Amino acid sequence: MNKLELTETIFAIKKEKQLSWQAIADGIDMSIVWTTSACLGMNSFPKEQAEKLMEFLGLPEESLPVLMEYPTKEWDKSVPQDPLVYRLYEVVGVYGDTLKEVIQEKFGDGIMSAIDFEMDVQKEENPKGDRVILTLNGKFLPYKSW
Repeated sequence: MNKLELTETIFAIKKEKQLSWQAIADGIDMSIVWTTSACLGMNSFPKEQAEKLMEFLGLPEESLPVLMEYPTKEWDKSVPQDPLVYRLYEVVGVYGDTLKEVIQEKFGDGIMSAIDFEMDVQKEENPKGDRVILTLNGKFLPYKSW
């Protein structure tokens, strides 16, 4: 079994059992964003969470090393076609340089870590249409001179 096959298995079980990502995350005591990302193969599970996921979903024993395997974090570099993913791509395209300027003005020359990082998704009900609130929280890493 490889990561792609395991991801497909997880999706099939999720659909069969009518589970939400939140229910799966709660079942392994992790955040919804991290759990979903790890189930999609973009993060490796620590052994304890891998075992919890296997028990919660009824995954076969051979899933353990695959869940714990370090991922290669690659993605298709073409413009995304899915409308939601495209809009996030568009946000970075339109506001990426602005965010870079503002972050560097406030913190100095450096980057926001995607390793020492947390992300959250919230829903805000609004009479004009519900709002999506994305929180990206990463440690600032200054560039060093040598």
